[in-house]
Amino acid sequence: MASMHELRDMSDEQLAATLKEACKTLFTMRVKSQTDRLEVPSELNRNRKLIARIKTLQTERVKITAAG
Repeated sequence: MASMHELRDMSDEQLAATLKEACKTLFTMRVKSQTDRLEVPSELNRNRKLIARIKTLQTERVKITAAG
């Protein structure tokens, strides 16, 4: 998983791609958790937090550009 420092260093396009991949992974993990057992159940929470971090960073960038 990427830390907040690593996420801040990414461009907007890289963040969007990472977000898309994380959402796709979260969906497959949720489906798998309903049908089978996950090998590492804590991955669901990690993935959700990664998505939240990316969305927070995107919102911060939008606010900075709107204010500046």
